[in-house]
Amino acid sequence: MSVQNTKLGIWLMVATTFVFAMQDGISRHLAGEYNVLMVVMIRYWFFAAFVMAIAARKTGGLRAAVATSQPGVQIFRGVLLATEICVMVMAFVLLGLVESHAVFTSYPLLIAALSGPILGEKVGWRRWTAIAVGFVGVLIILQPGFRVFQVEALVPLAAAFMFALYGLMTRYAARRDSTATSFFYTGTVGCVVMTAVGIWFWEPMTAPDWAWMALLCVTGALGHWLLIKVYDVAEASAVQPFAYLQLVFAATLGITVFGERLEWNVAIGAALVVAAGIFTLLRTRAKEQGRA
Repeated sequence: MSVQNTKLGIWLMVATTFVFAMQDGISRHLAGEYNVLMVVMIRYWFFAAFVMAIAARKTGGLRAAVATSQPGVQIFRGVLLATEICVMVMAFVLLGLVESHAVFTSYPLLIAALSGPILGEKVGWRRWTAIAVGFVGVLIILQPGFRVFQVEALVPLAAAFMFALYGLMTRYAARRDSTATSFFYTGTVGCVVMTAVGIWFWEPMTAPDWAWMALLCVTGALGHWLLIKVYDVAEASAVQPFAYLQLVFAATLGITVFGERLEWNVAIGAALVVAAGIFTLLRTRAKEQGRA
């Protein structure tokens, strides 16, 4: 069993969010030049190789990683995450990093809201209040009724919903499968699905963009490796609030590199969503420790 080190876990989570934000920025660039499905497919090739390499080093090797009593759940998880990534990358192209991430940060609230009907978990009135406040924040970001509503604004919201469902299915799978098994299916199923779809949209890439693609693959593997280390040294409930820093890093990248603007409604709405999300995480932690 790993020694718990919350301070190290927090710093690793900060590093993880920075790496994932860089990955999002590279994805935004490449998807603006090439088909989204092709970009995600190549990213999954490297991710699957990384997952298999990790599994091979674990006790029992690939055989142990493949073993599952719920293949349908694991395959569904893999397909769901691959679809969510495609939708989110498309959101980066349509809306930019700032607004996409501002809306996407609602996914922990969606997890809390859906945990009752899907997992049978009890959600108290305090967390329901936080969820309501968070979605007021989402409405402030989207501004329906105050401007010509952009249908594109629903794209990152759809991605957030899919990622929340993926998170819940991962928790459901964890009741009977190990983390190593779930991680293996996440990479391999996604690779198979994206290859079957993305290969039909192949486009020739320039040499500089192949370099960006290589960096995208490396950041993806590095981000997941860091995330594994985070949960290896610290409790998830202690470090999860720091995952919201990805919004800060991605927004900074969008403004400085891609010339995006931080509108007042996005800033206020995102602040409400993040505050509600952190409150929900803290209430969940309190409940797990028997104080709620």
